[in-house]
Amino acid sequence: MDVYEAVDSRRAVRAFSDEPVPREVLDRVLTAAARAPSSGNLQPWHVYVVTGGPLAELKRRASARALAGDPGDEREYPMYPAGLAAPYAERFAAAAAQRYAALGIARDDPDRPRKIAALNAEAFGAPLVLFCYLDRAMGPGQWGDAGIYLQTVMLLLRAEGLHSCPQVMWTMYRETVSRLVGAEDGRVLFCGVSVGFEREGAPHLRTGRADLTETVSFLGM
Repeated sequence: MDVYEAVDSRRAVRAFSDEPVPREVLDRVLTAAARAPSSGNLQPWHVYVVTGGPLAELKRRASARALAGDPGDEREYPMYPAGLAAPYAERFAAAAAQRYAALGIARDDPDRPRKIAALNAEAFGAPLVLFCYLDRAMGPGQWGDAGIYLQTVMLLLRAEGLHSCPQVMWTMYRETVSRLVGAEDGRVLFCGVSVGFEREGAPHLRTGRADLTETVSFLGM
């Protein structure tokens, strides 16, 4: 699979099979992803790979919180800016509508938040989750570096025939995650990335993208 195919076929999969992710594949992906660029070569990320019994226990704890309607831990950073304006609000609404439809959850369902939280807490059935942390001393530049790193990981996973789903939702249960993985107090949870093989017959969700003219300006060409 070339890089263009990996980019084009990468999407947030929300229906995984229970087929395990081979350790040698994960080692290969994470070793190669370490070549992702970072300012000053700080490599500010630290990843905890969770699978098997520990992941089952984490899912159990997080699902119990979600099903109980627990609003989650105090956020250490906002998922989105307050008061999204155009065109971002429209893009968000369109993507949300597609996502809820694919998950079989009506947007006007009064129990929608709890149902969505519960599905996320199960990592959509994924057999493995990567939890990406940063040192609390890091600034916005290093958070950007972590995003570049995770995109590299996800593209390499596609090259191996695997899928992924980045989930900022795990920050809602950051205290539960940190206790289970043993993360140091000096680290902040950026997000989790569910990893695995897509479940056969699962609804295929592919959100649209803005036209190039909306997001790119060419000068001197």
